[in-house]
Amino acid sequence: MRTAGRVVLGTALAGFIGVAGIGGYNLYMGVTGGSEPSVPDGAVTPAEVKETARDFLAAWADQNDLRAAAFTNDAQSAGAALSGYREDGRVEKLTLTAGEAHSSTVPFRVTAQIAFGKTRSTWTYDSQLTVVRGRTTGRPLVDWKPAVLHPRLTAGETLQTGMADHQPVRLLDRSGTELKQGRYPSLDPVLNALRERYGDKAGGAARVEVTAVKADGTAGTTLHVVTKGKRGSLRTTLDQTVQRRAESAVSRRSGASVVALRPSTGEILAVANSDKAEFNAALQGQTAPGSTFKIITAATLLESGKVTPAQPVPCPKTAAYAQGMTFHNVEESENPGATFAQDFAASCNTAFVSLAGSIPDGGMAEEARAVFGIGLDWRVGVTTFDGSVPTEGGDGKAAAVIGQGTVQMNPLTMASVAATVRTGAFKQPVLVAPSVDNRRLATSERGLTPAAVAQLKGMMRLTATSGTAARAMAGLGGDIGAKTGSAEIDGQATTNAWFTAYRDDMAAAAVVTAGGHGGDAAGPVVRQVLESP
Repeated sequence: MRTAGRVVLGTALAGFIGVAGIGGYNLYMGVTGGSEPSVPDGAVTPAEVKETARDFLAAWADQNDLRAAAFTNDAQSAGAALSGYREDGRVEKLTLTAGEAHSSTVPFRVTAQIAFGKTRSTWTYDSQLTVVRGRTTGRPLVDWKPAVLHPRLTAGETLQTGMADHQPVRLLDRSGTELKQGRYPSLDPVLNALRERYGDKAGGAARVEVTAVKADGTAGTTLHVVTKGKRGSLRTTLDQTVQRRAESAVSRRSGASVVALRPSTGEILAVANSDKAEFNAALQGQTAPGSTFKIITAATLLESGKVTPAQPVPCPKTAAYAQGMTFHNVEESENPGATFAQDFAASCNTAFVSLAGSIPDGGMAEEARAVFGIGLDWRVGVTTFDGSVPTEGGDGKAAAVIGQGTVQMNPLTMASVAATVRTGAFKQPVLVAPSVDNRRLATSERGLTPAAVAQLKGMMRLTATSGTAARAMAGLGGDIGAKTGSAEIDGQATTNAWFTAYRDDMAAAAVVTAGGHGGDAAGPVVRQVLESP
């Protein structure tokens, strides 16, 4: 129910008694027939100023918008503005206290009771109005402008009470320390996305403001704070020590991205990109992972019993498959007496291509999905790409076994692949605990067989200690394993460098666009992250 307002008159206005109603307007017009009515002219008199101000303020305080607008020289604009003040401004009650008139100007104090939901706030400010003589009627009228409503309103602006655009949310790392915007430049887009998604679940209360709204609908000056709100807090899985190392590592290389996570839980510890853009290549990138994908290929072969780590699998300089596509090794290296474990550690493409016929069409896609959780619609807390593995046969399958063709991954998915080997079971990566929004995490159909876990970990350790990852991993203690990759990209002269590895309960993966050899360019990025205590 509308609450009637009131006008409190100042000393100069209190003793004036005059006509208050619109019906009194005919005092300015002739009432006998035949002749044109006389139109008053000249400056408005003090009595006219007092009476007009009194009547306008009384109608406004009573929230009678049409009546108040009729006391102005622009009734249409005034009526719309006064209605907007009451409705959009959420004004429940209004008291207007007139002051001493100065010539044709009357100052007045506004005390408005704002009601927004269950919140109530008293808003007090000073304004003024000026009385002029109407050009056509000669009546004394309030010279209408938005500044009458509030002195800081300009032409075309209106008032609106509502919630501020951004919820006040403090983002915390895993230990409860605040993650401040700008401290980790490549993390800023992630923090923004978390605020947008979880702002209403962080336990805070929104700030409510009375704002000057421009004609195009955009918010302008804040005129009054109805309620300051309360900052909510959202704890993430990020580790600032790991994040600092990740930021430092990618800052030294153009086109570098890295993700670190905890294999035992899937918790993401760090996300960093050297290119500071809204698109997050570490989480959303879609590109061929090169030989790092041989982890999944090897798992497919080992679990199906098609090969064992000690089985001889020659590594020729080149190999052809199906329709005749020729595959080669980096720098056309060869090892006719290699075992499968040695092929893995040396990242021999031709040995893996020679085994492609042992894998059913779609076999790697099935292994990737059922064991490693690839493509299962991960609900990390922000938007991610969760990998894609083709089901095609022929040369497409041969290209896929070495992470080429249409296999699509990013550092997040490849860090998860290494983590799955480390523990034997897929844990969906997360940035925010699922309990915050009750979301269901992706789960794989099964874990790796115990034999496959032991075999894969043995081959990844061999790679880290004496294979293509040895230089990058040198000196790191603990339970370690790694895999390098160099992915050829159409139209790109130099290969993308890939590296994924684990050390105890931390796994990480990195890509460096046009970086060349994985161990040389992406390896040091992962190494620096894994050095975190």
